[in-house]
Amino acid sequence: MLVAQLTLEIRIERAQSLKDRRQVVRSLKDQLRQDFNISIAELDEATVWQSATLGVVAVSRSRDYLHGLIEEVERAAQRIAMERGALVGDSFWHYLEDSGE
Repeated sequence: MLVAQLTLEIRIERAQSLKDRRQVVRSLKDQLRQDFNISIAELDEATVWQSATLGVVAVSRSRDYLHGLIEEVERAAQRIAMERGALVGDSFWHYLEDSGE
């Protein structure tokens, strides 16, 4: 079993309050969850209005499938963020492999 983890660092330049930030983050999470078979969660505390860090994970037996899925999720996150006045500032991903023991 393989687990792919994607971390997205979001910049929300237009946010003037935590409410603005929350709307962008919630919308991004909901849309990605709806479009892909993934788990997604906010990784940082909501103390800074203009930034957020999201963690995405997916599980599969196929590394090729996970690679393609994570690339699609990353592209979709960039598009969705832009539609909501935000940017994906940085993203990185890696795999965790279960040795079967």
